[in-house]
Amino acid sequence: QVQLVESGGGLVQAGGSLRLSCAASGRIFSINIMGWYRQAPGKQRELVATISNGGNTNYADSVKGRFTISRDNAKNTVYLQMNSLKPEDTAVYYCNLRDARPYWGQGTQVTVSS
Repeated sequence: QVQLVESGGGLVQAGGSLRLSCAASGRIFSINIMGWYRQAPGKQRELVATISNGGNTNYADSVKGRFTISRDNAKNTVYLQMNSLKPEDTAVYYCNLRDARPYWGQGTQVTVSS
């Protein structure tokens, strides 16, 4: 069983920055993709960014140029550096790991005030 523990959410003013972290533990295959998704109230969960164990990244158009995803394979940890935050970035952010199947974290709230 794989567990994902997120940290780093909070309240920030528009234009500010936050850094999310997600540490994975358990039986994890070395070939995997880790990433972040978010869900705003009344909306579907959407992709924010993903990164493979080889370092290939993918971003939603809405965050390109503002968010940066990175990972430390030795620590099975993925990070999301969020800069120039906007009120529309307000959501619960979920960590995701996919190897043989998808795993989800419990979510961390990010609130951006205008």
